[in-house]
Amino acid sequence: MSLQDELTAVQHCLDDLVRTVGRLERSLAQLRAADTGPQPPGPAGTDPVDGVITITEAPYDASLWTDSDDEGLGVRGRHAP
Repeated sequence: MSLQDELTAVQHCLDDLVRTVGRLERSLAQLRAADTGPQPPGPAGTDPVDGVITITEAPYDASLWTDSDDEGLGVRGRHAP
């Protein structure tokens, strides 16, 4: 493939990319314009203002981790082989 052929292929790819980005921008604008309905509620403890989620300093419930494996270390309470 000659240099001119490669440059032509790159130009076609860039043109396709520009067209695709343009379509995505238009689709996003349409979705934003259509998104006027009520927002679904977030998880408990979320603050809808500015998308900020507050993480409490309270310790986690240890029962959440009773059946978990420590990645790379195996099951709790057992020794590695």
